[in-house]
Amino acid sequence: MTAESPELPLAAAFPDADREQWQRLVEGVLRKSGVTEASGAAAEDALATGLQDGIRIRPLYTAEDGAAVPGHPGFPPFVRAGRPEGTTVAGWDVRQQHVHTDPRRANESILADLENGVTSVWLTVGDGGVPVSGLEQALQGVYLDLAAVVLDAGADFAPAAEELLRLYTASGAALGEASGALGADPLGLLARTGDGAKLRLQLESAARLAGRCATEAPGLRALAVDALPYHEAGGSAAEELGTSLATGVAYLRQLTAAGLGIDDACRQLEFRYAATADQFLTIAKLRAARRLWARVAEVCGASPDAAAQRQHAVTSTVMMTRRDPWVNMLRTTVAGLSAGVGGAEAVTVLSFDAALGLPDAFARRIARNTQSVLLEESHLSKVIDPAGGSWYVESLTDELARAAWAWFQEIEGAGGQAEALRSGMIAGRLADTWQRRTDDLARRREPITGVSEFPHLAEPPVHREPAPAPIGGGLPRVRRDDAYERLRSRSDAHLAASGARPKVFLAALGPVAAHTARLSFAANLFQAGGIETVNEPAPVDAESVAEAFARSGARIACLCASDAVYGEQAAAVAAALKSAGAVRVLLAGKPGERREEFTAAGVDTFVFAGCDAVEVLSSALDVMEVA
Repeated sequence: MTAESPELPLAAAFPDADREQWQRLVEGVLRKSGVTEASGAAAEDALATGLQDGIRIRPLYTAEDGAAVPGHPGFPPFVRAGRPEGTTVAGWDVRQQHVHTDPRRANESILADLENGVTSVWLTVGDGGVPVSGLEQALQGVYLDLAAVVLDAGADFAPAAEELLRLYTASGAALGEASGALGADPLGLLARTGDGAKLRLQLESAARLAGRCATEAPGLRALAVDALPYHEAGGSAAEELGTSLATGVAYLRQLTAAGLGIDDACRQLEFRYAATADQFLTIAKLRAARRLWARVAEVCGASPDAAAQRQHAVTSTVMMTRRDPWVNMLRTTVAGLSAGVGGAEAVTVLSFDAALGLPDAFARRIARNTQSVLLEESHLSKVIDPAGGSWYVESLTDELARAAWAWFQEIEGAGGQAEALRSGMIAGRLADTWQRRTDDLARRREPITGVSEFPHLAEPPVHREPAPAPIGGGLPRVRRDDAYERLRSRSDAHLAASGARPKVFLAALGPVAAHTARLSFAANLFQAGGIETVNEPAPVDAESVAEAFARSGARIACLCASDAVYGEQAAAVAAALKSAGAVRVLLAGKPGERREEFTAAGVDTFVFAGCDAVEVLSSALDVMEVA
């Protein structure tokens, strides 16, 4: 750099690369991978990843892919943040959940959390939580003028809200300075229970609460627009957003009909969304949610000051696993990060053992410290909309918003959220989405670390005190690990009955280089179903395999080798295994043109990447279970 040339000449030393050049490089890589016909845009498309809602993630985004200008933080359409300062002043609200039925124990965990970094309390009251009469004891010692309280009271939202308001007054805290949420959500309750007999009365009661909050306690929000029931029933990101919009619109209609102005009505709603370990999808979902709600508020005549959506993000229960639950710490960390980067005002990180029962003190500590690290050490809240300007994130936000808006319009066209729930329209749509995802999970296209991939059969089980049963009767609650959990439970039953887990003998053929890859693949596959693998000695051949199989104690076997070795040995080894008493013989790999030859020799099933692992494992357990 010189006085005559103040700019660095480094960039000028390199020629500009264009998309066509990059595509040609991709073509070369694909040819080496065996994809020889893809070229140009087709080569780029071969690297794309399909998501739910018809969204495809491309491998490269440029300025040409930029979506509409997202605006400025704190201004419509609020894509970048609901407030001009975002969360930079005080960070986001660290909100922990409490589901104890015993008020005394709930109080102990609440105080421990508030003393160690948590800033607000999310308390289940009524069915599945502390009784309304125990709310005072549960909140004993809590400074209600400092810590916000958020209620989740289901059908008991009205008496629970009255009790909390009484406690505010009794504590000497001014209602006008109170913060938190009363959690009335009649449509969410309908989704959870399927019981809409009292819906009209519940909506009217919620509207009265909202009117009281608007005049006496503007820092309290009376209604929750909880999208978790739709996420937990297997819904996609766009379906979660669309149902939340339809619910919010239904509440605006109810509140304005009861006499509230549109601005006051908007300010009475808090939206709750799931945060998953898919970080970019979560970030885009929260940004899209604010954009969509800003459009709804605009059409309804709300002022810009009231149109910003207030968001509470909760780490997903669908992604939590019961086996190897320690991995949940990683999932919730990524989900919590995504929620913060996405701009949620309040974030709940569930304990890693939440799928097993009531969290213990260690799990609660890890959950709250996860947020402390993100806030205090990673300084995530110090940057407004960190993902903003990314061509990928902006494009994903736009695509997700459009898909969600289309679903919202379908619901409105069917008569609104309540009618769509009653008719089964929403349940049917979510069930179809979950079925497609279930197939991906079964085929391990969507891997679950510690469950469908890299399971640890010797991991000691983690036991927790049972949690209160959640209310049900409406939309189902699903988990990604459901199918594999059923398989592992069958393995546990076999272990309890016989003293050993079901086993499969892995017949490794040929040199190490020829069988290692498929041996590892097969071991990973069978262990996902709780089936122990035995592969000693390795390798084996047609002469030695019978003795090795007999020593293994297994009833089924799986051949593992390269295609070339299969051509030389598979038929003879499969026949020897059948003669040695193997009830089923599998082969790791696609059979290609030799299917009939291998089948005639005794191979019953072929296992490969993309096969229905759940079906393979279930069938294997069928022939190994102790009667």
